Amino acid sequence: MIRKPAVAGTFYEGTRESLKKRIEWCFQHNMGPGKIPDKIGNKRTIKGVIAPHAGYAASGPIAAHTYYKIIEDGFPETFIILCPNHYGIGSGVSTMTSGKWETPLGHVEIDHEFAQHLIENSGIIDSESSSHEREHSCEVQVPFLQYFKEDFKIVPISMWMQDIETSTEIGMAIKNTVDNLGRDVIVIASTDFTHYEPQEAAQAKDQQVLDAIAMFDEKLMVKRVSELNITMCGYGPVAATMVASKGMGAQKSEIIKYGTSGDVIGDLSEVVGYASAIFW
Repeated sequence: MIRKPAVAGTFYEGTRESLKKRIEWCFQHNMGPGKIPDKIGNKRTIKGVIAPHAGYAASGPIAAHTYYKIIEDGFPETFIILCPNHYGIGSGVSTMTSGKWETPLGHVEIDHEFAQHLIENSGIIDSESSSHEREHSCEVQVPFLQYFKEDFKIVPISMWMQDIETSTEIGMAIKNTVDNLGRDVIVIASTDFTHYEPQEAAQAKDQQVLDAIAMFDEKLMVKRVSELNITMCGYGPVAATMVASKGMGAQKSEIIKYGTSGDVIGDLSEVVGYASAIFW
C-alpha cells in the first residue's frame, strides 16, 4: 500500500518545487543553521536525534538543525521514526511492515524486514496502518530527508502509550533488532515541547526537560514532564530513542538548538517549544 500524505499543503507545501523552497528557507532562516549542507558525510556516529513536528513555517528552522547534523554525519540504511499518536487511533504502539510513504518529493519504502523483526522482538508493537493515516508527527520528518537523498527506508512507529516501561521496551527492541540484522539506523524522536504558554513560562519549563535530556537520563526526563505538568507531546518517543541510542553505543547527548514558535513567527504570548538534539 501507499500511505498518502495527510498534511501536505497545510503543515508543509503541497508541490515538489514549493516544498523544496520551504526546506531551503528552514535551513537558511536566522533560527536555522544559516546554510544548506553541501554534501552528505560518511562518519556515521549519530545513533538518535530529536526533531520537532509542527508546521514548517513555525518549527522548520529548529528541525533543520537536526537534519543538518544528520546530513553532515551521513545517511544510514534505515530511519526509525518514533512519534506520538495525537488522535488516539489504533493500538497502543503500532508500526507498518510494508508499503511506501508518499510526499510531494516522492516515495520512501518501509523497511519490511526491520519492522517485522521489531514486532517479534518487542511483544507490544502491532502492525497496524490506521494510527498512521492522519498522523502528522512522523510524516513531517520525511521531506527533510528526501531533499538530500532518495534511497533510504523508514520504520514509522506511533506511540499512544508513552510510559517509561513501554518506552524502555521499545528502545530495547530497536537495539536488539539492530543487533540481529546488523542494520545501520538512526532513530528519530518526533516531539514538540511546551504547548501554548507565554514565552518565558515555556522556556523555563522546557529547560528542565532539556537538562535531563542533556544528562542522557530518560527516567529523569519523564519524571520532570509528569511532576511539572509539561505539555510535551512526544516524551515517550524521546525516552525510547534515548534507550535505543545508548543500547547502540551512544555515550553523549547534545542539545543543538532550542526555540519557540514565537522566536520564528513573532508572537510571544502563546508559544510552542521546539528542540533539536543528537545522541552519539
